[in-house]
This record gives sequence, structure tokens and C-alpha cells, in this order.
Amino acid sequence: MDTTLHSPFGPLSLRERDGILVALDWRPGQDTATPLVAEGLRQLAEYFDGKRVIFDLPLDWGQGIHAQVRRAMAAIPLGETRTYGEIALEIGAPAQAVGQACGANPLPILIPCHRVLGRNTLGGFSAPGGVETKVALLRFEGAAGLLI
Repeated sequence: MDTTLHSPFGPLSLRERDGILVALDWRPGQDTATPLVAEGLRQLAEYFDGKRVIFDLPLDWGQGIHAQVRRAMAAIPLGETRTYGEIALEIGAPAQAVGQACGANPLPILIPCHRVLGRNTLGGFSAPGGVETKVALLRFEGAAGLLI
């Protein structure tokens, strides 16, 4: 079973632990794909083919504020964005804490931290390519008009 998805943004691989996806890595996979990893890669391929807008996978939501922020990010529809401040208001936390939780997201794309922007900036993005990759993902999703 292939452990790597060759995406428009480079090689992607997934890691699972105890039946939950715990990380999306921006590099080729190393191990044999488990059925869950294979399903995750299949759903990512569908996303990149424009056939999937919501992922249906068991994900590591984290704990505390990380879980709250990850669930809020996952609720942002494809083609839309939110600001750190909007998520902060939604979950009752400081915007800076939301930004830190976004930066700690181990499952980018699946939990779409690229859809979270600063009020007057793009914010950051921890994947290879940084903000350029964030912008490219937003363009891919049809949200580029929101950046102007």
C-alpha cells in the first residue's frame, strides 16, 4: 500500500496511533500504510481532485484550547476563512492563544488551519513554503478573493 500522496503541494503522508490520525507530514511516508492511513490518503486525493469538501476521518482533536480551536477550524467551510479574533470570540479565548493553537495543529489540510487569517494579515503557516503555501491552498479552495 502506498504511504505517500503526491499532491500539488508536494508529498504528503499521514501517521496514526490507536485508530486516530495524529499527524500530516509534508514528506513521503516511511511505513506500510494502515487501512486508516490509506483511507486518509484516499480522502486527501479526492480533496485535491475537487471531489471532497469535508473529511470523514477519526482525527486527533487534542485537549483543552487546542481541541476547541481545531474543532472551530474544521467547521470553516471550504472557500471561506475566519480570523483568529473570530475564533477567539467563538470559543472565549485570547486571539494570541488561538494563533498558537493553529500553529500547533498536527493535521493541516484535514483540520484547515490555512483558513484562519489575522485581521489585517495572512497570519502564519507552519508547512513548507509558509505563507506562500497557505495562500496557494486558499487559491486552490477558491478563497483567494478573500485575500484582496
